[in-house]
Amino acid sequence: MSAHYSIREYREQYDMIQLSEQLTASSVTLCPERGGIAISCKLNDTELFYLDESTFLDPNANIRGGNPILFPISGQLANSQYEWNGQTYKMRNHGVARTSAWETVSRSDEGQASVTLRLTSNASTRESYPFDFELDFTYSLRGGKLYIEQSYRNTGSEPMPMYPGFHPYFTAEDKNIAYETDASRYIDYNDMIEKPFTGSIDLSGLVESVTLLDPVRPEIAFPVSGGHTVRMTYSSHFKYVVLWSVEGKPFICVEPWMAKTGELNAQQELVIVQPGETLLAALTIELAE
Repeated sequence: MSAHYSIREYREQYDMIQLSEQLTASSVTLCPERGGIAISCKLNDTELFYLDESTFLDPNANIRGGNPILFPISGQLANSQYEWNGQTYKMRNHGVARTSAWETVSRSDEGQASVTLRLTSNASTRESYPFDFELDFTYSLRGGKLYIEQSYRNTGSEPMPMYPGFHPYFTAEDKNIAYETDASRYIDYNDMIEKPFTGSIDLSGLVESVTLLDPVRPEIAFPVSGGHTVRMTYSSHFKYVVLWSVEGKPFICVEPWMAKTGELNAQQELVIVQPGETLLAALTIELAE
């Protein structure tokens, strides 16, 4: 065991994995069984994620909290369905990864605390998404930062459409927040009007999300509870950032997506992974101060 890093595997209701970095008082807690989700991200002794524990413990509930993995789609589909090659398929919001059990394939405490989780296509995923794939997500904790390296591999014989994303819930009581981003426009899905982004957005009272449309620099920073500021940096594949909250709940979601909601219906900017090829992407979460 490293003197600076540790990996703890334990079971409560589910099998859990906790990555820890002693020097920075940082830890990340993962649940492979519940969609490969990170339910806790504590950096420099500060918990960043909101978690509604009741939704996590209920195996049939969509988890409200942590950082759910969105694949192969981000967002919703019209009537929860789409057509591909003349066939109609049903798919739940945000796809199949967040409701699937992932497996642990490697771990290391050399120079960092890291674990790689894998999701492979199976009979259940093919009911909604008729493609063969292998996803490897490596969570690494070092220097008080969480790194999520992603590998999306098409193991089938047909081009594979996708637009993955993330759905992190950050602790925040204030919903009127300034975002450090170079985006200039956003679409408000509450009234379907495109609006200028002038530095801040008030999510108070909004039911639907808003989406930053044109960020060029692949990063965003914003304040969270306790006077802290979170910075997320990510691969250029993530073209959009979705902002969402629920009235009366102490969180905001700041979500990097590869396409806008409904893209598998529109099919205008799908990410296509060719047979045998792999798309690599990354996301980093850190405290900015």
